[in-house]
Amino acid sequence: MTVVWDNLPAHHAALTRTFVEHHADWLDVAWLPAYAPELNPVESLWAYLKTGTLANLAAHGLDHLIHVIRTAIKRLQYRPDLLAGFLTGTGLQLEPPQLVTSRVQRQ
Repeated sequence: MTVVWDNLPAHHAALTRTFVEHHADWLDVAWLPAYAPELNPVESLWAYLKTGTLANLAAHGLDHLIHVIRTAIKRLQYRPDLLAGFLTGTGLQLEPPQLVTSRVQRQ
């Protein structure tokens, strides 16, 4: 699994570094430059939510706001085209891992 992280200080915390090192066999971290929102697909996600679901929202409190945001983000799992668009907007590409298969020759 590859995690794409910006350089938020929390991402460099000792606990985070320990976690990444402990799971290096299956976890890879790709670091974005210190300030590069144009390379972060999450920025497109927030822009989408702020101009749609969250536009003119008057939340009844923090719990209500959290519920609305979680629901909106959960709905996005059914919109892979939209999620791909967020990534495309960055100019970055996800390359699926190459599968290695062995061929057995019959004699």
